[in-house]
Amino acid sequence: MRMSNSDTVLAALDGELGWLRETYTQLHRRPELSLEEHETSKLVEERLTTFGYSVTRVGGTGVVGVLANGEGPTVLARADMDALPVTEATGLAYSSELDGVMHACGHDVHITALLGAAKLMADGRGAWAGTYIALFQPAEEVGAGSKAMVDDGLVTKVPRPDVALAQHVMPLPAGTVATTAGPVLSAGDSLKITVHGKGAHGSMPHMSVDPVVLASSIVLRLQTVVSRETKPGDFAVVTVGALNAGAKSNIIPDRATLLLNIRTYDNQVRSTVLAAIERIVKGECITAGSPQEPEFEYYDQFPLTSNDEAVTDHVTSAFRAHFGADAVHPAGRQTASEDFSRIPDAFGVPYTFWLLGGVEPSVYQAAVTKGTVAQDIPANHSPFFAPVIDPTLSMGVQAHVVAALSYLTKEAQP
Repeated sequence: MRMSNSDTVLAALDGELGWLRETYTQLHRRPELSLEEHETSKLVEERLTTFGYSVTRVGGTGVVGVLANGEGPTVLARADMDALPVTEATGLAYSSELDGVMHACGHDVHITALLGAAKLMADGRGAWAGTYIALFQPAEEVGAGSKAMVDDGLVTKVPRPDVALAQHVMPLPAGTVATTAGPVLSAGDSLKITVHGKGAHGSMPHMSVDPVVLASSIVLRLQTVVSRETKPGDFAVVTVGALNAGAKSNIIPDRATLLLNIRTYDNQVRSTVLAAIERIVKGECITAGSPQEPEFEYYDQFPLTSNDEAVTDHVTSAFRAHFGADAVHPAGRQTASEDFSRIPDAFGVPYTFWLLGGVEPSVYQAAVTKGTVAQDIPANHSPFFAPVIDPTLSMGVQAHVVAALSYLTKEAQP
C-alpha cells in the first residue's frame, strides 16, 4: 500500500503536538496588539530559521519564511499574528498575562498551526517538490498589516506564488473545516463623519445650528441606504456605532461625530453605499444650514475576500479525501472582514480562505439542540473566546499541509 504525500508528511504530526501546545499557550499568555507583535515575530523568526527556512522581515513585524525544494509550483500560506484590546474572561490556566490585551480572535491558533505545518513541510521534503512560503502577517485586526507588507516590497522579496492559502478559526465544531467559493468574507469600511453646527446656550436654540439634531437626522436617513438604495438580494450593512456631541445639558455644541461601519460582498454595491452615505450627510448638512462642509475619514478598511472557484474546489476535494466528507462543510458567506486578499492580489494570483472549527463538538451540538448557539458559544472578539486546543491545532496543521501538498505534487514513497 502506498501512502499519499500528505500522509507521508503528516505521519510525524503526533510527535510535534507537544511543542505546538506549548507554543500556543505561550502565545496566548503574551498577546501583542497590531503592529506591536515584536515578541511574536521574534519567536516565529527563530522557529522558521531552525526549521531551515530562508527568513525575511517584511512590513515591520511581518515575517516570511521560504523553503525551496526543487522544481515545482510555489505555494504561499499565511497566518495573522495580532491580538485585540480585550480583557480576557475565559479563566483558562494560560489566560493573557497582559491587562486589556487578548488573543480573542484565534490568531494564536493561526500562528501555531502554520508553524507546525512549516516544520512538517521541512522535515518531509522527500515527499514533495516546489517552494513553500510561510507568511506571518501583522495588524490584521486594523486592516493594515497586509498593506504594510505589500508596501514594503513583499512581491520583490519572495518568489511569486502560484496560489495563496489562509484559514481562520471560528465558532464551529472542532475537527471540521468549512469552505466556499466566491465571496466568503465581506468588504469592511469604518467611517468617521464630523458635522459642524453653531454653538449656543441651551436656552437660546434659535441662535444655534444644532449638530445634535443634524446628526440625529443623518442617523435616521442612513437607515434608507440599505432598505431603499440597495437592490433586494444584494447584501449590505450600514451600522452607526457611535454618535458623540456635547458635554453639558445647557450647551448646544458646535459639532458632532458619527462612527459608521459598512459591510458589503460586492465592490459595486460598496461604491453605491458609500456614495449614498456621503450624499445623505451633505444633503442633511445643507438642510440644517451647517456653516461648513462635513468631513469624512475612512479607516480600518478591509477588502472583499472572494475565493477563487477552481482553487477552492481543488482544496475542498483534497480536504474531503484526507478528513472525510463528514468533516468538510460549506462555509457560506460570513459578515466578518479580513485583509489577507491584498497579498495574493498584489501578486496577481488566485487564493482560497477556509474556516477551521474550534468549539468542543459536544458543546456545540448541545447548543444546536437547544437552539442557543448565539447565547452559549462565544464568538470571535468575545472576552470568552477560547478555541479548544485539541483537536483544533492538529486540524489546523493538517489543513495547511493537505492544501499545500495538493499543489506541491510528487510521487509518494511506498
